[in-house]
Amino acid sequence: MFFDPLYLLFAAPGLILAIIASVLTRMTFAKYSKVAASTHLTGAEAAQRLLAGQGVNDVTIEQVDGFLSDHYDPRTKTLRLSPDVYGSQSLSAIGVACHEAGHALQHAQGYAWLGMRTALVPATQFGSTGSYIFIMLGMFMRFPGLILIGAVLFSVTVVFSIVTLPVEWDASARAKRLMAWSGIVSYNEQQDAAKVLNAAFMTYVASAVTALLMLLYYLIRAGVLGGGRRD
Repeated sequence: MFFDPLYLLFAAPGLILAIIASVLTRMTFAKYSKVAASTHLTGAEAAQRLLAGQGVNDVTIEQVDGFLSDHYDPRTKTLRLSPDVYGSQSLSAIGVACHEAGHALQHAQGYAWLGMRTALVPATQFGSTGSYIFIMLGMFMRFPGLILIGAVLFSVTVVFSIVTLPVEWDASARAKRLMAWSGIVSYNEQQDAAKVLNAAFMTYVASAVTALLMLLYYLIRAGVLGGGRRD
């Protein structure tokens, strides 16, 4: 194998953006994790109130290990919150919990983009693993056809990353609107909680940009773009 400067050209921007987004998210979460909401609701209680206020009462809320490992599982209608969110009364915790509750609302209301993302999960898992096998074999054997197969498989990951953007943006928009409307936080506190969600959204943007840039690189190495393959 050899070092390809072209790889660095395409990988570096996404990596830098991902690092910036990750640092910004952690800093913003840490800042507002020290600020308690005036209602003294925990993240779990905030999510429960937001869902109940919208008539959604069949979602289970439970704690899961990990830092910012919060997610909603539409298969089991389970909202899983990390320890820093589940039992904390901070604006950071409430913002994240309400965001995940936003996904539960999307599911309950048949939000099309969420359904599309959920449907893409199996193909994305297969494509993510399979793409690297074909790409690495293709580069090792200098066989652009294998690289192209890998790029096609990897394109599913790119589509998944792009579809994720409206899903995450909409969940945050619901959380921002409903956390104040439901009396979970005051309108002034809502603005600070929203900063956590805005920072977190940038991580999804970084992921989508990274995936798109890497797809372009693989297509160039396969000879589809850029006037032919590079040996």
